[in-house]
Amino acid sequence: MQNPFETGHIRNYILFYVSVVLIMILFFFASSLFNDKAVIEKKVFNTTIQKSLTQEANETIQQTESNPFKLKLLKKAY
Repeated sequence: MQNPFETGHIRNYILFYVSVVLIMILFFFASSLFNDKAVIEKKVFNTTIQKSLTQEANETIQQTESNPFKLKLLKKAY
């Protein structure tokens, strides 16, 4: 068995590692160059409709509190 420190195997492993990292960086740049970024329009929400919906929800909650429903238990447990 040869000693890797004497034959220069470490230099080959380092060059291999650097080449793999370089290829990964190149693929990253290539994928980011061809990625088209779409412009997204800013959405504006109408808050006046939301206020009326919350008022309707409050009214339905008040109606259900005045007439609570009755629960019935099943005769068998499944």
